[in-house]
Amino acid sequence: MNWLDSEAFVLFDQRIIWSDLVGNVLGLIALTLGWRRSVLTWPVQFLAGLILFGAFYGHLAGSAGKQVVVMLVALYGWWRWSRRGRTADGHVSVRFATWTERGAMAAAAAAGTVAVALLFKAYPSLSWDPWPDAYIFVGTIVAMYAQARGMVEFWLAWLLVDLVGVPLNFANGYAFSGFVYVIYGALVLWGLRDWWLRSRNGARPALEGAPA
Repeated sequence: MNWLDSEAFVLFDQRIIWSDLVGNVLGLIALTLGWRRSVLTWPVQFLAGLILFGAFYGHLAGSAGKQVVVMLVALYGWWRWSRRGRTADGHVSVRFATWTERGAMAAAAAAGTVAVALLFKAYPSLSWDPWPDAYIFVGTIVAMYAQARGMVEFWLAWLLVDLVGVPLNFANGYAFSGFVYVIYGALVLWGLRDWWLRSRNGARPALEGAPA
């Protein structure tokens, strides 16, 4: 998989390698499929993680390790959505989280960010910017977990990740990645509106008794 480390093109004076390009494109596809409430969002997300793992393995152990976690959560989401009920249009049903679930996710995000940031600081080779990197990484995992549970709050978690990811990438000179995060943000707002309206409309699963 050495080709993943090769240059695809140069944009905004930034060298874009194939792994970055393919991973970002697959990420956008996965997010779009998530908005459509399609179970295919998870295998696409898993494939994106696998490609990035192959690109990082051997020289960026921290980044490769993070992709392993992403792939594991993608497998969990794939399993959950395969078992969830369907709405009348044949797509996965969604709902709002309870206040208990919201509190648990917020606490997990805060504790996880601190723990991962301290790990990154203890092992500098894992991250060049420990706190923002930890925030984005943990926020991504929390968002994917909420998505796997079919929670509307999944989109809010992604939005919070974007609020840090966009300025961080532009500030560090990664204009291409920052631009991709802007597209993510637009898809997040679109998806949030769609899931919000469907939950407010009280769409019921077509398969009664199916696991939530």
